Amino acid sequence: MHSGAGRRQSNSVYCLLFTVYYKMIGIFDSGLGGLTILKGITSKLPEYDYLYLGDSARAPYGNKSQELIYTYTVEAVDFLFKKGCELVIIACNTASAKALRKLQQEWLPKKYPEKRVLGVVIPVVEKAAEYVAEHLKKNKIGIIGTRVTVESGVYEQELKKTGVKAAIYAQACPLLVPLVEEGWIKRKETKMILRYYLRKLKKERINVLILGCTHYPVLYKQIKEIMGPQCEVLNSPEYVAEKLADYLNRHPEMAKKLSKSGKCVFYTTDDVARFKELGSKFLGERIDKVKRIEL
Repeated sequence: MHSGAGRRQSNSVYCLLFTVYYKMIGIFDSGLGGLTILKGITSKLPEYDYLYLGDSARAPYGNKSQELIYTYTVEAVDFLFKKGCELVIIACNTASAKALRKLQQEWLPKKYPEKRVLGVVIPVVEKAAEYVAEHLKKNKIGIIGTRVTVESGVYEQELKKTGVKAAIYAQACPLLVPLVEEGWIKRKETKMILRYYLRKLKKERINVLILGCTHYPVLYKQIKEIMGPQCEVLNSPEYVAEKLADYLNRHPEMAKKLSKSGKCVFYTTDDVARFKELGSKFLGERIDKVKRIEL
């Protein structure tokens, strides 16, 4: 993302379509939402090289079967590994909930035993548990996500593993991903739908809200405004970035493999012009070059 080691271009993100691929960190999402995770990670770890893949042509994943989600996820991760990634972050909450465990336990050991795949659920869960432990009277946790993510119960399961003492309330928000993907971020209709989805959680007076979809940080300000000052809305990209930095510190053998020239490559399975336009808003920096591929 910059012309010299250790420095980042302030106004633009350059995509380099390598013929020889660096050993990169891959970020995969079903669409554009994972760019919020990429933004958080590159803010924390700007020196590494990244490859982003958004499978917008087959989005949203939230209304697909578990079998299809797993198939799509394997295809995406396989593509990233073949392009030079040593470590892949599955930024899609739906894929993390429905495909990550099987992929880690069955597919990865057989196909790429030296490579690693991580998800985005556990970093946010751990942060929610820490917050409740530090604020004992704030013991009501809310979760919003796609229908598949909420129905999977993955956040509740992982929260229980932490031993957190809290009541947990989940709300599916199936319309939010299509609205965000269409760029309806500041439309009054989107705010009306947000209020509708969040009213149950407000009624329960939750203290902590988990954004269980990578698209939702784009709506962070609106969500925070609706929930009010009594509710801590967790910023998922920040915590995923913190956990990735911690993982690389604990696994220097992986960190040593990764190239460090601050470059970033973007791929999409859908319209390139649309990815550039909307993706730049998600990332907060201009995306100049994107390559379209088919999985």
